[in-house]
Amino acid sequence: MKVLPFFTALFLIPLLMSAQEKKPNILYIMSDDHTSQAIGVYGSRLKTLNPTPNLDKLANEGVLLTNTFCTNSICTPSRATILTGQYSQTNGVLDLEGRIAADKQYLPKEIKKLGYQTAIVGKWHLKEEPGAFDYYKVLPVQGKYFDPVFRERGEKAWPKNTVKYKGHSSDIVTDISIEWLDKGWNKEQPFFLMHHFKAPHDFFEFAPRYKDYLEDVEIPEPASLYDNKNNGSIATYGKDGELRNYIGSSISKRNKTRDMGRDLKIDQSLEDKEYTHASYQEYLKRYLRCVKGVDDNIKRLLDHLDEIGELDNTIIVYTSDQGMMLGEHDYQDKRWMYEESMRMPFIAHFPKNFKKGIKVDAIINNTDFAPTLIDLAGGKTPKYMHGESFKSILETGKEPKKWRKSTYYRYWMHMAHKHGNPAHFGVRTKDYKLIFFYSRHFDPAKNPNAWGADYDFEGPIAWEFYDLSKDPHEMNNAYDDPKYSKVIADLKKEIKKLRKKYNEEDGNYPKLQKIIEEHWDDKAL
Repeated sequence: MKVLPFFTALFLIPLLMSAQEKKPNILYIMSDDHTSQAIGVYGSRLKTLNPTPNLDKLANEGVLLTNTFCTNSICTPSRATILTGQYSQTNGVLDLEGRIAADKQYLPKEIKKLGYQTAIVGKWHLKEEPGAFDYYKVLPVQGKYFDPVFRERGEKAWPKNTVKYKGHSSDIVTDISIEWLDKGWNKEQPFFLMHHFKAPHDFFEFAPRYKDYLEDVEIPEPASLYDNKNNGSIATYGKDGELRNYIGSSISKRNKTRDMGRDLKIDQSLEDKEYTHASYQEYLKRYLRCVKGVDDNIKRLLDHLDEIGELDNTIIVYTSDQGMMLGEHDYQDKRWMYEESMRMPFIAHFPKNFKKGIKVDAIINNTDFAPTLIDLAGGKTPKYMHGESFKSILETGKEPKKWRKSTYYRYWMHMAHKHGNPAHFGVRTKDYKLIFFYSRHFDPAKNPNAWGADYDFEGPIAWEFYDLSKDPHEMNNAYDDPKYSKVIADLKKEIKKLRKKYNEEDGNYPKLQKIIEEHWDDKAL
C-alpha cells in the first residue's frame, strides 16, 4: 500500500518538470510610423495629451528602451532588417522595391526550430509570400485602412489567396490575431505572433469613432516648426537657400513639391504662419486618432491574453518600424537621420523575468531585434546576423560593459516619393551624431522615377554634426566648430569601421565611393 505514492510521485515528476520548463509565448506588436514622441511615457511635448494610456501602462510595468534606432528609416528595409538581423546591403533590401523570400525569413525560421508555432498578421510589405511562418494573414503592399483585403495561408496559392473584410484595419488586424489565438494556435506549443498594424501610416484614415477625439484641443507645436535655426547644411537648403523649397516635404508652404497642407486640403489662401498652424493641427489630430485606435486595440489584445490565461506567460514587445517627423524642422514623414525619424519606440513586458518600471539608455538598433527574440525563445544568435541579443538588458536593466557605443544608419532612396530627402549615412553615439549627405542615388537606372523619385538630381554634398548632449533637438549643425574637430575625426573613423564590419561599404557603387573619398576630409560646410 505504501508503494503506490512512490510510483505516483515518479509519474508526476516529469509533468512537474514539463510545467516548470514551459517556454513563454512571444507577442511582437509593431505599428507603422508610430514615433516615440507620440507615446506618452517617452515624455515628449505630446505627453500632456495622454495619447497612449495602454502602452504607457505596459511600459510602466515593464522595460522602456530610450535609445532604440532603425538602420534605414523606411518601411520595407526596416522590416527586412528586423526579419533578418542584417543591414540592408546584406539582406538585399535597400529601398521599397526590396523583397525577402521565404528562405531568408530568418526570424520565424530560427524560432520555429525552437519549438514555437509562428504566425504573422497585418502589414507585411516585403512582396514575397511570408512562407516561413506557419500561419499568415497579411495586407498586400501597404494595405487599405478601410475594408482591407488580406492574403491568407490556406488552400489557394499566393498571391491569389485573398479574403476581404469590412471595417477599419486596426480593428480587423486585432480580430484576426484574437481568432488565431482561439482557433489556430496549437496549445501544445508556445506561440510566436507578429501582430502588425498599418496605422498610423499616412494618410491617417482613422476609425469613425475617433472623429471627435482631440477636436477642440490645441496640439503643442515644436519650436523648430517655425524657426529651424542652424539645423541642416547646404545639402538640405542649398548654398544660397535655393533648395529650401525642394528638400524635405514640409508642414508649411515651404516645399513647393509636397507639403502636408495640400495633402490635407488646407485653405491655400491662408497666410504662411496661419497655414502652417492649420496644417500641423490637422496633421497631428489625424495621426493621433490613428494612434488612439492602435492603443485601444492593444488593450483588446492584452485583455484577451488575460482571459485565456496566457498573459503572465507571454513576452510582449511593442515597437514601430521607424520614427516619424511630426513637424520638427518643418518636416513630415521619416527617412531622415534626425532623431524623430531614426528613433524607434521599444517597450518590453514580462514580469517573470524582466525588470519592472525601468528605463535603459543602451544603444539598440533593429538588427538586434531578431537575435534578442531568438534568445528569449531559448536559442542562440546565428553567425550570419549582424545584431546582438539584449536579453540581459531586459532582465537586469543594466548595459553590459562591452555593449555597442554607436549605431550606423543609411538612407538609400535619394529624392524618392517627392519627399525630397537626399541620400545619406552616418553614426550616432549617446552624445553625438555625424551625418554625411552624399546626395546621389545608388543606381539611377533602376526603376527610373519610381515612387515619384528625382533620381537624377545631384545635390550638394555636406556633413552635419550635432552635440546631442547640449543640443538634443538638433538645432545647431556644429560641423564647422573647431572645438569638435577631434570628436568629428573619431566619428569618421567609427563610420569607416562600422561600414566595413556590416558590409555597408560602396564597392558595388564606384561613383558613390568616389564621392565619399573626395569629400571625406571636407572641413567646411
